[in-house]
Amino acid sequence: MNKLKKVLLIGLTAILTLGTVACGSTNNSSSKNGTKNITIGVCPGPYGDMVRKAIQPSLEKKGYKVTVKEFSDYVQPNKALANKEIDANLFQHTAYLKKFSKDNNLKLSAVIVVPTAGMGIFSNKIKSLQNIPNGAKVAIPNDPSNLARALTLLKNQGLIKIKDNIDETKATQNDVTENKKNLKLVPIEAAQEPRSLDSVDIALITGNYAISAGMDFSKALAVEKLEENYKNVVAVRTEDLNKDLGKDLKSAVESTEFKNTIEDKNGEFKSFDKPEWYVNKYGIK
Repeated sequence: MNKLKKVLLIGLTAILTLGTVACGSTNNSSSKNGTKNITIGVCPGPYGDMVRKAIQPSLEKKGYKVTVKEFSDYVQPNKALANKEIDANLFQHTAYLKKFSKDNNLKLSAVIVVPTAGMGIFSNKIKSLQNIPNGAKVAIPNDPSNLARALTLLKNQGLIKIKDNIDETKATQNDVTENKKNLKLVPIEAAQEPRSLDSVDIALITGNYAISAGMDFSKALAVEKLEENYKNVVAVRTEDLNKDLGKDLKSAVESTEFKNTIEDKNGEFKSFDKPEWYVNKYGIK
């Protein structure tokens, strides 16, 4: 009986020792060199490159290991952020973030505005908006905030009129008061718009999806001048806004390294609309 007790005691001691070693290994592995692992969500287009080239280097200097995760639509990046599947995202403008968060009861906040590619009007069928035919089919994004942007851009090109007494960032098709060309507005998912060009006369395509599809903005029939609330933002969960993550993301975007990447004459971001803080800080438009 004593022998049996001894064997059991030795076995139990061995198990406890192995367990302690294993637990110690896990802790060391997760905190190796103080590295903080974060994942930043993006959509197809230039903002994944902006994270990798302009933001990630500064974060790495602060001890972060950054993974970029690409989503195929405008819905999943915010849901993944709210569900703590990712730690931040960069794909949406302020107006979209606010509306999506409100509609879905999510606590997400903008950290800082970044240089942004505007919406363009593209066509495979006409060379000028002056040549747009009566009854032309016009593809516009189907999400509310970008649909409103599209209506404003059409208005600014003299193709439609919308109500005077409304907030244009919330405009809908019901707010169109004049459509002399009888344009047929066709709301479709923003990601699908580049593929719609052969089936419509013109398409109003957001900058990230236009760039992702290899479209040349110098050949756009018109390009919007972005209002501040239509410029893209780095977003985090509201609980992280004033913590190290939020502060470090803001610092990375405000860094000289970020500015140098954006202003690279051979880079992809040189023609992006700059946010107000950037213009004020560097005097560069």
